[in-house]
Amino acid sequence: MDHAHALQLRTATTGDRDWIHELRHRVYAEELGQHPVDPTGRLSDGLDGDNVYLVAARGETRIGFVSLTPPWVGRYSLDKYLTREELPVLAEEAPFEIRVLTVEERWRATTAAPLLMYAALRWVAARGGRQVVAMGRTDLLAMYLAAGLRPTGHTVRAGAVSFEVLSGSVAELTKTVGERHGRTLERLRAGLDWQLDVPFAPRADGCEHGGAFFSAIGTDFRTLTRRHEVVPADVLDAWFPPSPEVRAVMAEDPAWAARTSPPTGAEGLLAEIARARGLPVRSLVVEAGSSDLIFRAFGRWLTPESRVLLLDPGYGEYAHVTERVIGCHVDRLPLRREDGWLLDPARLAAATRSGRYDLVVVVNPNNPTGRHAPADALRAVIEASPARTRWWIDEAYLGYVDPADSLVGLATADPRVVVCTSLSKMYALSGMRAAYLVADEATAAELRRWTPPWPVSLPAQLAAVTALRSPAHYAEQWSRTHLLRRELAHALSELDGFSEVDEGVANFLTVTLPADGPSAAQLVRECRRHDVYLRDLSPMSPAYEGRTVRIAVRDTAENARIVAACRSSLHALTTRVRVSR
Repeated sequence: MDHAHALQLRTATTGDRDWIHELRHRVYAEELGQHPVDPTGRLSDGLDGDNVYLVAARGETRIGFVSLTPPWVGRYSLDKYLTREELPVLAEEAPFEIRVLTVEERWRATTAAPLLMYAALRWVAARGGRQVVAMGRTDLLAMYLAAGLRPTGHTVRAGAVSFEVLSGSVAELTKTVGERHGRTLERLRAGLDWQLDVPFAPRADGCEHGGAFFSAIGTDFRTLTRRHEVVPADVLDAWFPPSPEVRAVMAEDPAWAARTSPPTGAEGLLAEIARARGLPVRSLVVEAGSSDLIFRAFGRWLTPESRVLLLDPGYGEYAHVTERVIGCHVDRLPLRREDGWLLDPARLAAATRSGRYDLVVVVNPNNPTGRHAPADALRAVIEASPARTRWWIDEAYLGYVDPADSLVGLATADPRVVVCTSLSKMYALSGMRAAYLVADEATAAELRRWTPPWPVSLPAQLAAVTALRSPAHYAEQWSRTHLLRRELAHALSELDGFSEVDEGVANFLTVTLPADGPSAAQLVRECRRHDVYLRDLSPMSPAYEGRTVRIAVRDTAENARIVAACRSSLHALTTRVRVSR
């Protein structure tokens, strides 16, 4: 690509600010009469210190910009025109405000304005945005409607200019843009110099997962030797191997395990789970991983009319299935950094007391915050909740706290409660795909009725059954994980460039970058140059403000590589930030 002539889209630098203020004055004061003419020839406002500007340019020629106000700023431009009661979306949805889309006059007939709008949508989505609001000039309303924004019924005036107040769901806007303009965007992409720290296009399935490390190994499995060079800390797979007994049974006759159909209903696996956990077999359902259980169960229970409550931040699969696959009405109970990301049982009880929710999902310990709520506290909230509300408790990481601090006993007795547990993360079997849920016998029987035969492969059944018979090995590895996490957290906290290192209680930790430093996406991308893969948490929730990275605990040698990659990457990025300013 000839970058000198390609349309460049990037985040504004300090050097762009004078031009932005001058262009705003030329357009909104001199041309449109929205503001009085200022003798300085510059126009700014009180949000300039908090806004993010995206700029379109060709070489040294700046073409246009768009302004974004994230919800963590705590105020919006719209506050000057409407109260929160008149526009409740500002208080209820934590939207991102997109405003002041401005293009130099000679470039207004080009694709600059639509591409700036698209860039703004991608930036918002990459920071976990779920809702946007905008003020669109009434004379340009058709352009905003074509992008999928919808009027809220409010028109405001600023000087001689009238604006429609618009809003839209980020998921719906992304879908609309893809359906209406996807081919055009792909054609334009070839001529773009996309410098934003967000992917140009969303994932095809709309759900953000870890596992990007496989792009370095190769998903066609032709270069598997690369697995020895890559540190896969962007997924929460176990750092330790399965127990010696598991490795022995897998090695005994792999050809037989590969070619032989497994027990139809995974009867032996069900019996072993029941024995190990002290549960009735008839209260269990097994599938090929927890995602399989989530899709199967939620697809049976929920409809687009259902209302669901999720924790925020929380495991992204739940939002994907409920909001995007099924189309439920989804509310979120915010977990707050200032509260240490802890789930407050009193707030959860207050949110669920009305009985408006068909399903409440609690991941405990929570991923990605790494916080755990005691089972007794959750049990009290659940028992006091309305009879119509079903509870889904995800205990995939409970072994790192205490396997006995579980709600499986409640699940067998209370038809409103289901506990889901993955065998992947705790037992080093992620590649095998095996998980189970615990419910009352009627609920379990209904889900088993909709489970196909051979739900778990023979290698996975062999491995899972054997793992459950090796509790001492895994208890030792879980204990060792805490030591490795503490060592990794200490080493990362000594680096110059993180504002916070947060351990949590499971097999991962998080690091947060300062507001005036590089973004989480930039750190993740830079670490990949060292074959170290980390997880940018920004798309999960705006609570992370685009600044938090999750790091899976690995063994001592790989943890050392993580620290070295972060050190090198932080130095490179902060140097670039200083130069750009």
